[in-house]
Parts: sequence; C-alpha cells; structure tokens
Amino acid sequence: MAPIGTLWGIGIQRQTKVILGVAALAGLEIDTPVVEFGVTNQTTEYLSKFPMGKIPAFEAANGLKLFEGAPIARYVASLAPESGLLGKDANETALVDQWVHFVEHEISAFSYETMGLVAGYLGPYSKEFHSTLIQRQARALKFLEEHLASRASGFLVAGEMTLADLVLAAVTQQAGRVTCGVAERALYPNVFAHYEKVTTHPTVKALFGEAEFVEEAMAYKGA
Repeated sequence: MAPIGTLWGIGIQRQTKVILGVAALAGLEIDTPVVEFGVTNQTTEYLSKFPMGKIPAFEAANGLKLFEGAPIARYVASLAPESGLLGKDANETALVDQWVHFVEHEISAFSYETMGLVAGYLGPYSKEFHSTLIQRQARALKFLEEHLASRASGFLVAGEMTLADLVLAAVTQQAGRVTCGVAERALYPNVFAHYEKVTTHPTVKALFGEAEFVEEAMAYKGA
C-alpha cells in the first residue's frame, strides 16, 4: 500500500503519537521524515506549505495540507472507516469528537499552562493562578473518572478503541508527567486504568513508550 501522505512530527509530542497510532490501527502507511524542531519547520520549503511553521503538519498524497493534531488524526481515521476509530455511526462519531475536544481543552490545556507557569513562560508566578489551573483540571478528571466507571468496555465511546481513546491516553500521559503525581493518580483509578488499557495495545505500545510519571505534581521552586 502506498503511503497516504507525509507527517512532520516529533515522537515525544502527544499529537504525533495519536496520529501515528491512528494510522497503525487503521493499517495505513505514512511517511515520517526526520524533523528537527526550530530548524525543519523554519525552512522556506516547509513554510511555503505551512506558513505558521506548526508541528505536527501533514500533506496528503492528494495534496491536502493540514496542521493541528486532532484534524490530522481525524482525517487519517476517515480513510479507514471500517476501523471504527471514528465510531460505527453518526451518534458515535459525534461522541468521539466530543471527547476529543473535552480532553484537549479541559485536561491537556491545563497541563500545558501549568508547565508554562512553573517554568516562567507565562510571566511572574502566581500561586492563585496555579491553584485555579489544578482545580479546573481536577474537575474535568473527576467527571471523566465517573464516566469511565460507567463504561463496561473501559473505552470512552464504543466497545473498541476509538480516536477519542488514543487522544485521552496521550493527554493522560502528559498529565501524569506534570500535574498528577502518585497522590493525584490515586484519585482517578479508572482514568489511569484506561491509559494502561490503551497504551499496552500491541499496535501502539511502542509509540507511547514508557509512562515516565512523576512522583509529585510539578511545583514552583522559586526564583
């Protein structure tokens, strides 16, 4: 089978893991050139295709150009409808989209902001803002924990893995490295059981690699 296109991505990036996971589960091949962030994506050739210089980015064999991880992953999944990665019908597809948006905006976003705040990328450190980020993410994780507890399959939408499950696993891995230490992870057993269920699947296990979870949530160390 000929490659469906070319993906410029970085292996440690959660979006790249999801896109390649979708392709692997769907039985599709994607070309993946070596990418050096800050170099590859600043070349004239790259910027002529993707003017924002964002990674990941994808160029399909038919010439379609996409950036942003979720749309790329969704497009790849759409090329193999029999895989069920977007659900089996319109209702399930809508639910897959719902959960993808939810975990990206209500969980992942707060992991990124916490990293930026603690590292000083968002200006002077604010304990109040830090607490707000953690509380917002915890609210979403609690909701997710309750939903997964009601799912006999252990998956978000269907009886089998969908795109939403891959996105959640990547986002959970990110949270486990930033905002969820041992104490926090104990509060969400179903969320982290879901992570294990997805990331130990033989087809995607190598893409996710080791969990590398932290013992304690990332904290501000002071100036």
